[in-house]
Amino acid sequence: MNMADESEEKKTEGLDIQRILGIFRRRYLQFLVPLFLGWLLVWGSSWVLSPRFKSSTLILVEQPTMPQNYVAPNITDDLQARLQSMTEQILSRTRLLVIVQRLHLYDGNKGKMNDDQKVDKMRKDIGIDLVRDPQKGDVTAFRISYSARDPHLAQQATAEIKDLFISENLKVREEESQGTTAFLEQQLQEARENLAEQEAKVQQFEAQHIGALPTQEQSNLAILAGLQSQLQGEQDALNTAKQQRVYLETLLAQEQSSQSKSRLNTDGTDSSATDLATIDKQLDTLRAQLAELSSKYTDRYPDVQRVKDEIAKTEAMRESLVANPRSRGSGSRQPGDAASDPALNAGRQLQGQLQANQLEIANRESSIESLKARINDYQGRLNLEPSTEQQLEELTRGYEQSKANYDDLLKKKDDSEMATSMETMQQGERFTMLDPPSLPSKPDFPDRLKFCGFGLAAGLALGLLVVAGFEFMDDRLHSEREIKSLLPFGVVSEIPEVVTLFDEQNTKRKLVLGWATTAFVVVTILAGSAFSFLQR
Repeated sequence: MNMADESEEKKTEGLDIQRILGIFRRRYLQFLVPLFLGWLLVWGSSWVLSPRFKSSTLILVEQPTMPQNYVAPNITDDLQARLQSMTEQILSRTRLLVIVQRLHLYDGNKGKMNDDQKVDKMRKDIGIDLVRDPQKGDVTAFRISYSARDPHLAQQATAEIKDLFISENLKVREEESQGTTAFLEQQLQEARENLAEQEAKVQQFEAQHIGALPTQEQSNLAILAGLQSQLQGEQDALNTAKQQRVYLETLLAQEQSSQSKSRLNTDGTDSSATDLATIDKQLDTLRAQLAELSSKYTDRYPDVQRVKDEIAKTEAMRESLVANPRSRGSGSRQPGDAASDPALNAGRQLQGQLQANQLEIANRESSIESLKARINDYQGRLNLEPSTEQQLEELTRGYEQSKANYDDLLKKKDDSEMATSMETMQQGERFTMLDPPSLPSKPDFPDRLKFCGFGLAAGLALGLLVVAGFEFMDDRLHSEREIKSLLPFGVVSEIPEVVTLFDEQNTKRKLVLGWATTAFVVVTILAGSAFSFLQR
């Protein structure tokens, strides 16, 4: 049963092929005529349509002559975006209408077109194609084309559009570059004003807190140490002066007591021994004081020199008493001799020294108060330095940020000015015409070879559609298989077909007509295709 089924399927496939061949034999004329008419209609329309000529030019995007390491452009590097923006400006109604009116485009069209229709028609006839680098994908050039019925008009319009692109590119780049420079100049002016304001704040703060700035901390510490050393010296000197005052007051008291005793001595007793003892005691005190001062200070210290002078004066006084013992003799001295009395001179000298000592003590105390006030002032400065330092750091930080911003904008502005100068001298990126607008010798539209192919496809579709329609409407039986499929029982015998002479002649005429029609259609289509190819 499987073998029988397979043989039956093969018979069915064979019958299907036979059916297709039978349809082709019966309907070949109904297929060839629509095929030829469809092809002829489409191909013939290509000879009726008005030809259009396309002129094109190639614009090269030439890179800046100056290396970007030296002068960086200050405009956008997106060429495609800039081209799109320029295309919108160039294809605007105002600019295209100028070209339409100058070249009298679309004046010969049937039916008068208004200006808006002419501009829209020109936009459709303009073509812009980008040329990219196959490796990097960057735009290296672009092609401008324009289609018109007259090749010379197409060439002239293409040249006009090309000039618009070249001039517009230079104008746009220069305007963008100048705009960038003007913007940076405005920002730089604002940054300059901000920097001056920050600098004035810092200067005002430093003027208000002069002497208490962080940069003056070391000098303040050094000055404070010097003032403390001076204060210590003044206090030591004050103590010494006070000791000297006590000493002088003691000497003066002793001297006054000695003079009183000398006046009451009426028996003529010599008082020179008493005077010498007093002077010797004074010398011992002065020498002890000198030894104490010499252990702390040098010989140039004022107190050391002062004590040395007092010792010298006292020694001179002692030598004078020793040399003239009688000058301090008896109580028989007259009151008029008091001016030359060494004891009286010594008392006066002690009073003068005591007055000088008191003046020195007052000066020392005033100096100490002044030094304490200055020390308190510098200590207050040092105490204020942490808060002053923090405030100054905040002001300085704002100043430094403003300075950095100003320096950055200044550098950008200088670079932008160089880039603007480069654009003005046309040394930047520019468009250069690589191929001039072409003068087309053959029409770009219609492409008759393409129309020939489209007509062949349309004819095939039309022929198949017509054959299918006729076959669908035909209800006759054309094969034994179709007859057997209608009978409910098997066929026992068949009556052979009786072919007459007329039938044979009619069959031959149909065969000849079919081959002739096929040859005519094929030859005509091939000839039309060849002619269209040669006319390209």
